[in-house]
Amino acid sequence: MKSLTRARVLTAHGWRDDLAVLIEGERIAALLPHDHEAVRAARAEDLAGAYLVPGFIDVQVNGGGGALFNAAPTVETIRTIGGAHRRFGTTGFLPTLISDSVDTMRAALAAVEQAFDEGVPGLLGIHLEGPYLAPGRKGVHDPKWFHVPGEEELALLCAPHRGVRLLTLAPERVPHEFIARLAAAGVLVNAGHTAADHATIRAALAAGVRGFTHLFNAMTPLGSREPGVVGAALDDPGSWCGLIVDGHHVHPASLRVAIAAKPRGKMLLVTDAMPPVGADRPDYVLNGETIIVKDGICQTAGGVLAGSALDMASAVRNTVQMLGLPLDEAVRMASTWPAEFLGLGDSHGRIAPGCRADLVALGDEYRVERSWIGGVAA
Repeated sequence: MKSLTRARVLTAHGWRDDLAVLIEGERIAALLPHDHEAVRAARAEDLAGAYLVPGFIDVQVNGGGGALFNAAPTVETIRTIGGAHRRFGTTGFLPTLISDSVDTMRAALAAVEQAFDEGVPGLLGIHLEGPYLAPGRKGVHDPKWFHVPGEEELALLCAPHRGVRLLTLAPERVPHEFIARLAAAGVLVNAGHTAADHATIRAALAAGVRGFTHLFNAMTPLGSREPGVVGAALDDPGSWCGLIVDGHHVHPASLRVAIAAKPRGKMLLVTDAMPPVGADRPDYVLNGETIIVKDGICQTAGGVLAGSALDMASAVRNTVQMLGLPLDEAVRMASTWPAEFLGLGDSHGRIAPGCRADLVALGDEYRVERSWIGGVAA
């Protein structure tokens, strides 16, 4: 048994500086006063006043540490991405494959299964972003891979699997019965890269769409007479929305309006990160084009945003400093609410007895000092 002491602990009821966190194996055993005999008997680690928060969960991470999942959909790539993002507080993640060939999708799905076998730290599943997307809202995706899926692909996506399987699609590009079958098979379906109108999105939500991938980006906007995808997302109380809070993808005022419009707990911080996060090189190759990060922005020579150079600790910091939210809510947007979106709220995203000991210690400027995945420190 070990204990984490002298921290400001984020609990379900707010910050507590009078509690120690006891860890046994992979899980949190108890939260107890510092003078409790169990705390005194445990092997203690003094966090010297740091903020102790649930580990961050990133449901959209394309790359990191110089590696891109599309370029090499392997266990080693997954391990590299996870290790790079752990430095910034991410203790759970979905490696994300953007639109590619069906063979590459198969390889990515197989790599995730193997990575579970090998116990890659932090792996929670996979996010397939495409290839069932709208050409008019393609972003940096290569439209040559876009198509309407057939029964064989549906069987591939619905096959038994471990962990979370998230699929982003354009609802107007697939039969809504397809969405219902995915949802029934336990696949989480998001709308994204879509040119759908409001009515189509409402029908897709009824069919099983659970959320929206990078709200505002690559989707029809909110208008006065046509609410579009953004309007449908903000008007629906049950769905979740991913937000890229880097100051480049979405204006802070739009983000504040969106957060205010949705019920609390329905907005998630995501990075949409690319290989430069946690790497020395500021460049990477995507779809045969070299992308160079400049002033924190990943974009093509034509000015199209190509993912981000954002990490989760910076996303939390930006949410506090740029959007004006309190730290506890920014942290929940990076941990508690993503866990609930993924259906993992009973075991992840909270500092409570019985939950996994996936934790992050934040110091000055909310920078990561240490992290734990399943009770193992790094």
